This record gives sequence, structure tokens and C-alpha cells, in this order.
Amino acid sequence: MCNINILHLIEGAKQAKGLTVIIDVFRAFSLECYLYDMGAKQIRPVGTIEEAFSLRQRIPNSVLVGERHGRKCDGFDYGNSPSTILEKDVAGKTIIHTTSAGTQGIVNVSCASEIITGSLVNAKAVAEYILAKQPQTVSLVCMGNEGVRPAPEDELCAEYIKSLLEGRRFPEMEQRISSLKKKGGEHFFDKARQDVFPEADFYMCVKYDKFPFVIKIEKDETGFVANKENVL
Repeated sequence: MCNINILHLIEGAKQAKGLTVIIDVFRAFSLECYLYDMGAKQIRPVGTIEEAFSLRQRIPNSVLVGERHGRKCDGFDYGNSPSTILEKDVAGKTIIHTTSAGTQGIVNVSCASEIITGSLVNAKAVAEYILAKQPQTVSLVCMGNEGVRPAPEDELCAEYIKSLLEGRRFPEMEQRISSLKKKGGEHFFDKARQDVFPEADFYMCVKYDKFPFVIKIEKDETGFVANKENVL
């Protein structure tokens, strides 16, 4: 690998080249890892709510999961909260997923040679996948809040993945995660917002290196598909 670039927001996704990692820690791509761990058959990310409803008409027994401004989209089965989704409702099902930041990154990438998603929960697997591929260019795209404002948790994830790629220790991880409680993840500890941002989501999303797989973005005749690929 010659170049490891950390990019930001929707503009960063548009600029991304080489093997591209679209990062959304709170909560899109942490959630997708948990969905596969719950036994989801397949995940299909889309950019708009309208696309999600249209796709559900084409895929019987599919589950709509997504948010806008953090809140569950009207008419959807679930929001973007991993702690509230029941395994029995997603196991063996196709999940149609749209979010304010993460899936917007996917649909805005145009120059990448390959796209995978990234979050703290599978950061080590992401790094191992990239190391096995040995691409000339890596783009780590921090999607931030709604794709327009930087988010500390996504920056942390990108820095951690970069350190793994470069073989450097990252001793400050626990301290950095703890600091997210007051800057980046404070909304998960606001008692008035627990219906949208449950505290349990915070802890689920910061369990770094929990999952031994990556989620690879591909495209078929139906649209984007986010496939699980074991690495570790």
C-alpha cells in the first residue's frame, strides 16, 4: 500500500479512490454487523426512503430498517438502533437499509475500485481484509453526522484502522472511547432521547473488534447489496 487517505463526509465519498471503506460507527455499519450476527439473509443499502419502499415491493418478506435525523422512518419496521431489533424479526430475512449518513456514503462513491463498510465493531477485520488485498490506494471515509458534519467516533475508527494497516500500536483506544460519552455519543446518555438513541446502542457500537467479518458492497440487477465476508 502506497497511500492511505482519511476523507470526510459525502464530499469525501465522492472523492474516494482505490479500496474504499465507508465508516459509520453511530450507527449504520455497526448495526449491519449486528444484523448479520442475528442471522439476516442479506442487507440491501439504499439512498432514499422512496427506494426502500419500492424495493420492499420487489422483495417479499423483507424488513425495512432506517432513520432520518436519528428517528425511525415512518412506515419502517425498525429504526437504526441495534439494541431494539429482535433477532426473530430479521433472521433469514432481506434487510432494506437507509440512513442519513452511512448509506449516503455508499451511493455517492463513484471512483472506488472496491467498497467495504467500516465500524469499530469490525475494525480489525477491515484492516486484515485490506492487508490481504494490498491495494495501492486506501480511502477511509468518515461519514460523520448526516454526511455533513464531522463525528469523533468515525474519526477514531479511521485512525484505528490506519494504525492497524501501518502496524502501529493504538494504546489510547479505551480513553478515546470513554471520551465519546461526552463528545460524539452524548446523545445516548440523554434521558429525554432514549426512545431514539438508547444508551445500550452506545456500548454495542464501541465494542471494537467484536466481529471477524467485513461487509462488502456489490451491485446486481436489483441494486446495491452489502454481503458479509469472513476474514479472521
